[in-house]
Amino acid sequence: MERVVEKASILLEALPYIRTFRGKTFVIKYGGNAMDKADLRSAFAQDVIMLKYIGINPVIVHGGGPQIGQYLKKMGLESKFVGGLRVTDKETMDIVEMVLGGLVNKSIVQLINSYSGGHVKAVGITGKDGGLIKAKKLDAEEYFKSMGDFRPTELLDLGHVGEVEEVDPSLLINLDEDNYIPVIAPIGYDDEGNAYNINADLVASAIAVSLKAEKVIFLTDIEGLKDSEGKTLSSVSTKEIEEMIKTGVIKGGMIPKVKACTYAVENGVNKAHILDGRIPHCILLEIFTQEGIGTEVYK
Repeated sequence: MERVVEKASILLEALPYIRTFRGKTFVIKYGGNAMDKADLRSAFAQDVIMLKYIGINPVIVHGGGPQIGQYLKKMGLESKFVGGLRVTDKETMDIVEMVLGGLVNKSIVQLINSYSGGHVKAVGITGKDGGLIKAKKLDAEEYFKSMGDFRPTELLDLGHVGEVEEVDPSLLINLDEDNYIPVIAPIGYDDEGNAYNINADLVASAIAVSLKAEKVIFLTDIEGLKDSEGKTLSSVSTKEIEEMIKTGVIKGGMIPKVKACTYAVENGVNKAHILDGRIPHCILLEIFTQEGIGTEVYK
């Protein structure tokens, strides 16, 4: 009986959060171990369906770097990186579209739909669909300047690596009104019809801003942001993040992620969250419990 009562108290703890967030939009960047391991994939899909059932509107943006690498290898093509960015020529971009917009995207859609009970459904799109993401070629020099200590010995032409220029959320709004869960591959296009592979964190942030989302959530393979002593921070301000980048506490691959958080909350998104996607049901634990499990970023 005690266990039954404990379950009731857990549900009651979630009630004020459900009341607060009902009708709001959460943009979730999905990647890393949460995407690779079967048990974590199932937990993620259940979390997303749970959000939708209680009246929260989840929008999913996914990565897929490892899967792209695997298919390039199968086709005898080399993966080349500069400062964590994949050098993407035209041939590589074709494979990126095939893997991200096809194989990875549709597997996530199928996964979510397998848990939906048919009452809500996921639908897969890329930034090309409905004119969602207008992109431009990434300014490599500016990007590498923002990476702190990292400086490439030569600034290579990164090819079809892009950045978000503009987001038109009309399609996403219509999908939500029709009770669909959008699953977005981070591919954009320009006025000439060129396709671009864009960092999924930055796409999630830009989409969250365009939708005036309540939250943008990043699933990662770390516990959260850590201070100079290695302790995980439960919350941190954008001003503190700026200082942590300057002093080298935040560096390398975490810089684009925290910059995505900062951009979102500085442009109207209420909170950004960096969560450990290796923990099953990390989204529900962060959003609907008092303790939370990751790092919350606020303005």
